[in-house]
Amino acid sequence: MTEQPTRQPRILAIDDNTYHLRLVEFALREAGFRVTTAITGEEAMAHIESAGLPDLAIVDLHMPGISGFEFARTVHQYSDLPLIMLTAVNQEATVVEGLEEHAEDYIVKPFSAGELVARTRRVLRRIGEFAYDLEPQTRVDDRLVIDFPNRLAIVDGKEEALTPTETKLLYILMRRAGRTVPTDYILRRLWPMEPVFEDRLHVHLHRLRRKIEDTKDKSRPRYIVSERGAGYSFRDLKNSTRMETDKTDLTD
Repeated sequence: MTEQPTRQPRILAIDDNTYHLRLVEFALREAGFRVTTAITGEEAMAHIESAGLPDLAIVDLHMPGISGFEFARTVHQYSDLPLIMLTAVNQEATVVEGLEEHAEDYIVKPFSAGELVARTRRVLRRIGEFAYDLEPQTRVDDRLVIDFPNRLAIVDGKEEALTPTETKLLYILMRRAGRTVPTDYILRRLWPMEPVFEDRLHVHLHRLRRKIEDTKDKSRPRYIVSERGAGYSFRDLKNSTRMETDKTDLTD
């Protein structure tokens, strides 16, 4: 398979403190990342709905309106978007809740630019490289469109509701389309806090395939392929096109 060109990871930084937001933006841009900023959770959600999910979000914990926790709960209904939480509250209970339920890492304010860049790179290394930027509504081919925010698969023009787990599973596979994603990696991203076995994944895959695959030939899946003893892969998206709307290595 032809190697995909190197892409710069996209980072979404959210903080109502404009000084800290400028520091995050400058440090990450200097380190070679593409950075988008938002001063509220609402602005960040609007950006995601129009431009798609970034590779990673750096989120202030305490913001007016949508808090960092609320933002995390919303995006994790349909993705496994990795998060780094920014907090000025160095309290163990807050940090534990952030890490166990929502985030890959956290940084206590005030912080240095070097620490921010190092932690960002560490998280991105752990989750692995993405091959594709996904639009909020990603057209796979003439038959299939995935609407991530609304958790829908549009198959031959007909809407099929997806569960949060099914949507996350598609997100994980499609961001790495054309590559084999190890089973253990998928399990960790779908259920990071639970000891689970591959049988549980098989159940969700079976239900997802029933919704999106061509049921006329179940022996030859069109989209999600099982790689025996290795994992699963989604068809290469190199020929996919953006749907117009109104508005690597995977090791620890």
